Amino acid sequence: MTKSNPNVEAFVKLGEFLRLFCDFTSNGQVAETTNSKWINKFNEVANSARHHNGWFTKENVLFAFKQWGIILTRENLETWLASYDLKKNKTKQVALIMAGNIPLVGFHDLLSVLITGNKAIIKLSSNDTLLIPLIAKYLIDIEPSFKDSINFTEGRLTDFDAVIATGSNNTARYFEYYFGKKPNIIRKNRNSVAVLNGNETNAQLEALGEDIFRYYGLGCRSVSKLFVPKDYDFDKFFKAMFRYRDIVNQTKYANNYDYNKAVYLMSEFKILDNGFLLLKEDKSHASPIASVFYETYDSKATVQERLQKDAEAIQCVVASGFTIAEIPFGKTQSPSLSDYADGIDTVEFLLKTS
Repeated sequence: MTKSNPNVEAFVKLGEFLRLFCDFTSNGQVAETTNSKWINKFNEVANSARHHNGWFTKENVLFAFKQWGIILTRENLETWLASYDLKKNKTKQVALIMAGNIPLVGFHDLLSVLITGNKAIIKLSSNDTLLIPLIAKYLIDIEPSFKDSINFTEGRLTDFDAVIATGSNNTARYFEYYFGKKPNIIRKNRNSVAVLNGNETNAQLEALGEDIFRYYGLGCRSVSKLFVPKDYDFDKFFKAMFRYRDIVNQTKYANNYDYNKAVYLMSEFKILDNGFLLLKEDKSHASPIASVFYETYDSKATVQERLQKDAEAIQCVVASGFTIAEIPFGKTQSPSLSDYADGIDTVEFLLKTS
């Protein structure tokens, strides 16, 4: 099926390249391959991204490249697309309004648009103007037909048939006002939570640190809230978090840590502090950078009821033996192709939209 689809082939090749690039980078080798030009370009962007967005450290950019390299295999793509009939697609212009909170956050939307045979009109976030264009240039280099399917714009969006827009709750109202008459997917704020029972192993809690600290907690898949049983032993939690202590050496993170700590103390909020992470009891899901909110519970049923009530505000639930839809500790930033943002099937939306 996919071998005759040049769009799929292009993403298979992109995955192969990203794996090659990450291998060269991790091994410190000189790029002496037919892809040396592109390896050098990707390395340059990985090094310079931080100058455009202080949160886009090379480590996090390389992590994003690595995750997409792992995902973009022929087997994964074929499995993902097996339940769709791509022949039903009617080619359309799809406006993509991308967020810029974490590296390559809008790539899945671009992938979905192109692999279904549609065309993308991309409006980038000012926080990420390098990574998506770099990927686009590489795709066009290996599949020239994409040149007519990938367009970037800085002006007002016009002449589009559908829109996929990602932003905050405030920008969502703006998007709905301007794009509500067109077929659309408009995403709002979401956060991820972890449900602990007090019996987690140190390895599980250390893995949870990856869900909390990766991308400095800026992603919708980042854990920003803990549900813990009453009388939970936070010493065990903080002991596991200690391996991430060097995060406070990042200036922007440290500034947020200091600022939020000062605000909490001046407001006389009760907080728990280990020198680089603040825990505050709070019913909200969205915690500030360098902070994680927590809430205690009496029973599993109470938490399940709460999560069901707040389902539209929650992206991921990290737990062990709590719910069928849970995500294992440490895996929130490693989604599969079918893990759609907000649970909305982007491919199905594109195929049904005429």
